[in-house]
Parts: sequence; C-alpha cells; structure tokens
Amino acid sequence: MSPKAKKGKNSITPHLRPVARPRSPTPPESPPPRSLPPETMDVTSIRNELLSALRLDVAAMFKAELREALAETLSSIKTELLAFNTELSSSLSAVRQDVASLKSTVSDVELSLSTCTDDIVALRAKVEHLTQEAAKMEDKCDDLESRSRRQNIRIIGMPEDDPNSASAANVSKLLMEAFSLVKEPLIDRSHRALAPKPAPGNRPRAIVARLHYYNDCNEILRKARELQRITLRNMSISVFPDYTPKTARARAAFTEVRHLLRGIDGVRFGILFPARLRITYAGVQRDFTSPEEAKTFIKTLNK
Repeated sequence: MSPKAKKGKNSITPHLRPVARPRSPTPPESPPPRSLPPETMDVTSIRNELLSALRLDVAAMFKAELREALAETLSSIKTELLAFNTELSSSLSAVRQDVASLKSTVSDVELSLSTCTDDIVALRAKVEHLTQEAAKMEDKCDDLESRSRRQNIRIIGMPEDDPNSASAANVSKLLMEAFSLVKEPLIDRSHRALAPKPAPGNRPRAIVARLHYYNDCNEILRKARELQRITLRNMSISVFPDYTPKTARARAAFTEVRHLLRGIDGVRFGILFPARLRITYAGVQRDFTSPEEAKTFIKTLNK
C-alpha cells in the first residue's frame, strides 16, 4: 500500500507506514521476476502526489486571480455601462424635446403653407384676370391713340435744310402742289418726328402734320396710295397715315408678304386697320392677322 502524504500549508510531509517484510517462500523451481525496490516506488508515488497537489494549488490560485480580475473588469464595465446609460438617457431626453419642438414647428409651417397656398391660388386667379383686363386696356388705349391720329399724316423724305420746312404753312403749300389740290388744306399743326436731328447726308426725320378736316386727310392719303412716291422740288417724298408704334410694327410685318403677292397674277390684297391683310383670289376673300399664315396661303397659290 502506497504511503499517504500529509498536506501542510506550504509543505507536504509524507507519513510512511512500516512495511512488513514477507517471509521468504519456498524457492520455486523457476527464478522469480525482478521488481523495483520499495524506495524507488515510494519516491515515484510521492512525486506524482506532489505534482497533482501542485497542479491543484496552481489551478486554484489561477482561478482565484482570474475571478478577481474578472470581478474588477465586470465592476468597471458595469460602472461604464451605468454612466453610458445615464448619458444616453439624457441624450434621448434632449432628442425627444427637439423632436417635439420640430413637430410643433412643422405643424406651424404646414398651417402657414396651407394659408400661403390658398393665397397663391387666389392671387393667381386675380393676376390672370388683371392680365386679361390689362390686355383689354392696352388695346383700348391703342385704339384711342389711333383714333386721335386719324387726321394726322406722316411725310417722309423732306430735307431739313430749311428750318421752316416743317411749318404748317410750308407743309400746306407742299401738299397742294404735290396732290394738285384746289386750295391749300388747313393744317392745325405740324412738326418733325420726336427724334435726334440726323447728321448731314443721313435720312431726314419725318414730318407729322394734323389736318383740320378729316375729308382733306382722307383725300390726300387716297392720292398718296395711287401715286406712291412723289417727285417735287428736286426731292422725292411719300405720305403715309400716322399710326401708333404698335400698329406700325404689326403692319410692317406684312411687307415681305406684299412683295410676294405682287408677283402673282389675279391676286388683290390690302391691309385693313389695324393690321389685317386681306387677300382676294378667284373671287375668294381671306383675311390674315399673321404673316406666317399668309405665306402658307401664298405657297398654295403658287402650286
């Protein structure tokens, strides 16, 4: 039986029991097997028991140290988690307050936008109405201005050498000679067009004259359409109605179309007030307010 080792605090003291020596048996016929001496067996057992006990002590010490380290680590982790939880709670509270404030602000903005949208819709309707009314007023103003110019004529080509060339008396004599009138037409007033005086050699400014009687104005314009360009006193003049700038631009847009119509046989055309081109061909009469539409119609005539 192997000896038992008594564990102390820092040392292990083995307690060995006396081993009774067996009586020598009767020698067998064959030699007995060899065995280790008792001293060797005791040392090996003690060594094994010491190693086992040492392993247990090291494991216990390692477990204790590991348990202490884990306890400290867990304690620090718990402390950090608690601090993080506190900080997170305060942050969440601030975020909730901000979200609540934003919700209130968004609600106010939605209400304001809804009110603004309604106002914009109402204003858009008013603007459209006012735009239509402004267009009507513009047309009425242009019509009134055109009516105020019905007795006006515009004379182009009269040089500006004589400062009195635009006087009413001089213009009256010029019109009587140019159109072979019985007497000088009565002119209320006449003046040069409101533009800077041109340099010598440039095109002179037009003369705007207002006739006292509409019949005289109508007769002069009728003869001017027949004669086109008039040569008088070594100068070439033309007489046209005094239209507003808007009407003059609209009528001038048909200049190219009128040149195209002059090359087609059997076509009669003329511009009606304010700016409407009337074309008569093969007994069919058509009116155009756009030069593009008139050009399209002329292409069909050329075919």
